Amino acid sequence: MSENLVYGLAFMLVVVPVVMGVLGDAYKRRLAFRERELELLSHQTAEKAAQYAAQAERLEQRVRVLERIATENNADLALQIEHLRSAKVN
Repeated sequence: MSENLVYGLAFMLVVVPVVMGVLGDAYKRRLAFRERELELLSHQTAEKAAQYAAQAERLEQRVRVLERIATENNADLALQIEHLRSAKVN
């Protein structure tokens, strides 16, 4: 056997598996990092969706009150409007 062939076989049997192992581990870490990143992003998205749903519910309640005020013919209309203004400030 020639010396170059021995070095080539040693390289193939030692260096290549070590490099492949290191690269495989780095890839697994990257996948774990990306998974955690997506998990945090989905949690933030769920929180924002809940906030938007709560805001939409508040707006729907205000629209219902305004519709009721617009369709009713009550003497205390000014009082109800002032109540809405004070609720908007808070």
